[in-house]
Amino acid sequence: MKIKMLLTNFVSLFYPKLCVVCGESLIENENYFCFACFLKLPKTNYHLIPENQAIERLAGKVSLEKASSYFYYNKGGVAQKLVGEIKYRGNRNLGEWIGSYIAKDMISSEFFQGIDYLAPVPLHRSKEKKRGFNQAEKIAQGIFQVTKIPLEINNIVREKANTTQTKKGIFDRWRNTQNLFNIENRKLFENKHILLIDDVLTTGSTLEAVARSLLKSEGVKISILTLAIT
Repeated sequence: MKIKMLLTNFVSLFYPKLCVVCGESLIENENYFCFACFLKLPKTNYHLIPENQAIERLAGKVSLEKASSYFYYNKGGVAQKLVGEIKYRGNRNLGEWIGSYIAKDMISSEFFQGIDYLAPVPLHRSKEKKRGFNQAEKIAQGIFQVTKIPLEINNIVREKANTTQTKKGIFDRWRNTQNLFNIENRKLFENKHILLIDDVLTTGSTLEAVARSLLKSEGVKISILTLAIT
């Protein structure tokens, strides 16, 4: 144990762990965030508010049982840096860690009750190959570690590698996601409650497209959880 600790301290001396938000060195017992940035995490607490902005954003588009987004996403803010660290800098371990953290915070509420499957929104295979992983899947894996709700990553398929949604308006985002997803085995999801998991909820067009494909399974119920909401 002493040798392991010495090696850890030696590595930390030359390669210190840094806060993903401010870049300051982390001290013992700090994970990914320094204490100051951790206190600034912009939590929504939507999982405690049934009628929240996340579910309202998809109101009239698709029927949902419940919806939540854990952080507020503001340009230049903490959540944007967090998502960027996972999605664009390839920090897959952070994706799992934050999924686990979210689940631990939400587990005492009723949000996960009745959920049969966790289903991350899939990337097209070409984009996942290029990036090396699916950020929504990493978040879902962290949630699974806490909730033990079965994780299903193969039944929802992204058929087309659509162009990025980032700079598109509401209508173009919607058009860009039409007929984008398919369900391989509809019977697997029949009469099941599926929790769709993604990184950021913006207009909701992607999640709407996934939900519409899920509705091809008879008796399916759908809920949504995202890391952040704009």
